Amino acid sequence: MNSASITANGTTGNEKSRGNLALEYRQRMRRRSLLLVGLLGLTIVSLVINLTSGPANLPFATLWQAVTSPEQLSGGTAVILWDIRLPVAVLAICVGAALGLAGAEMQTMLNNPLASPFTLGISGAATLGAAIAIVFQPSFGAIPSHYVEATFAFIAAALAISLILSLARFYGASVGVVVLFGITLYFAMNALIWLLQYISNDDAMTQIVFFSMGSLSRATWPKIMLISAVLVISLLLSMRYAGAMTVLRNGEDHARSIGINVKRLRLQVLLKVSLLTAVAICFVGEIGFIGLVAPHISRMLLGENQRLYMLGSALVGGLLLSIAAILSKVVIEGVILPIGIVTAMIGIPLFCTLVITRARTL
Repeated sequence: MNSASITANGTTGNEKSRGNLALEYRQRMRRRSLLLVGLLGLTIVSLVINLTSGPANLPFATLWQAVTSPEQLSGGTAVILWDIRLPVAVLAICVGAALGLAGAEMQTMLNNPLASPFTLGISGAATLGAAIAIVFQPSFGAIPSHYVEATFAFIAAALAISLILSLARFYGASVGVVVLFGITLYFAMNALIWLLQYISNDDAMTQIVFFSMGSLSRATWPKIMLISAVLVISLLLSMRYAGAMTVLRNGEDHARSIGINVKRLRLQVLLKVSLLTAVAICFVGEIGFIGLVAPHISRMLLGENQRLYMLGSALVGGLLLSIAAILSKVVIEGVILPIGIVTAMIGIPLFCTLVITRARTL
């Protein structure tokens, strides 16, 4: 009798097993798709709460009136809602999504669960690049200053991540060594930023301090449009090579054996992570831990499928920073805390937990 025995309805045991696996896969994908929809829903809820919370409390009824009958709003309420709170709330989600996606890309590419723009010094390098533009004020015709800062931040971030990848590739550094090098790079970037603060004038020093603590207060629609465009393009590129990234999780040798150009893929990820980090940092300042924590939550909920994992990381990142923006307005009544302080308060315990759980491998 053949091992693939024939059942009463004429199907083999192997065919039945494959059918069960296919059914299980579809059910799993359906559950994960629902989780993605749930994350999107939570992000929208956080946006609504962000709009209604703050020193001047606006009830949900006022928000509903603003949507359905905007002509009935008072001038002051309309300014608070549409010109102040909405740009801040939308920018928080966009920046969080960008940092979450950047962290997910780095963790997959480096095969390092502790990799993120913050822990590997990429955000510090982007802050340094922006600080250089602030202090020395290079002029490029009619180009606005915040675009110049974004360009300098991108160049500095790209150089920093190139240095880290070179260490990992040419010196065969372990996961722990790469993380320690990134932390060292972060402190080196901070030292250079402090030097720039020391030699700068009062106005430039104030702007650099703004970068170091992080703030959403300078949100404007042109900035939101720029970071949204970068985020959408980056997500589309992530979806395009999600299959290759999934294979890469099994090792570079395996990826090369099936024809994936790992070097080109690494370069694409390098440029994308640098751009995402630079655009996010130059508009809101240095935001820590979002790029580290969001990918772990996404992986826990959605697994290793890179297409779902990348989307989930972006959604979780946007949700976390949106929650942090809400907390920054309600922790101390009448005071809006710098967003970087709030994310650090949330992220430090989670980061310590990750380090402790990974201690044996480091």
